[in-house]
Amino acid sequence: MTDSAAHQPRSWTGGSVIEVIKPGLLATVQDLGRPGFGHLGVPHSGAADPASLRRANRLAGNPDGAAGLELTLGRAAFRFPGGARVAMDGAPAPVTLTGPEGAAGDVPHGTAFSVPAGGQVRVGAPAAGLRSYLAVRGGVDVPPVLGSRSADLRSGLGPPPLRAGDVLPVGAPAPGTAAAGAAAVMPTPEPVVLRVIPGPRDDWFAPGALERLCGGTYAVTPASDRTGLRLDGPAPPRARGDELPSEGVVTGALQVPPGGQPILLLPDHPVTGGYPVIAVVVSADTGLAGQLRPGARLRFALSQG
Repeated sequence: MTDSAAHQPRSWTGGSVIEVIKPGLLATVQDLGRPGFGHLGVPHSGAADPASLRRANRLAGNPDGAAGLELTLGRAAFRFPGGARVAMDGAPAPVTLTGPEGAAGDVPHGTAFSVPAGGQVRVGAPAAGLRSYLAVRGGVDVPPVLGSRSADLRSGLGPPPLRAGDVLPVGAPAPGTAAAGAAAVMPTPEPVVLRVIPGPRDDWFAPGALERLCGGTYAVTPASDRTGLRLDGPAPPRARGDELPSEGVVTGALQVPPGGQPILLLPDHPVTGGYPVIAVVVSADTGLAGQLRPGARLRFALSQG
């Protein structure tokens, strides 16, 4: 492929569309993922903060599993040639709606709003959190792969990350009425507390290792991405130095490599891993983990539920 061909805008045919003016640092299409294919080596993927995507979809009048846009640190802009009903949730970023005549106005976070034909939606940088979600009534209607429209950045399944000039189709609205949404819970103040369940390989660690994990404060390193958060903090001491055969892992698993610094797995993680898992973040808190920026501080606490 030539260099010029590699940078041609991509268009998925359809009726109503979203034109990408500026994708920001990273913008991807995400829904609630593709569960059930782990035995084939296919990650679950999906929104890093699924609760925020659900809220945005409900505000827009969509089913929970409709595909929307996951925006990393905002700074994105989109045009709606035929108009649309749009909602934003997740990391609270300033949103500006510009009409076709150039008149602009700010839109409150966590609300649904109508975009006139030819209007633009510009999303600024969030003050807290990492990922904002844009839902459009009807959902982003790119072709599904294995039942999901999610972009899996590790395996390459689904649509690639968005870039300027891309045109995304919007599906037909589903019957139903938009629902009110609760405000997103962003990771402030720090340190953020994530609840964990011990195991399944806590027996590979020395006595007191779980207490050391839950007693320390960790920082999210810049090497983190949608695969996982690489953490810097107290190393849980190992009781065994041999290698663990690869076994299935889940989102929220806290793997501990030989260097001792935990890795908290996020949606694009591989389906198996060979590092022992000392604990797993409860599913209710994995979306909060998906909102942590590099430099954010966190702690772990044993779940009481």
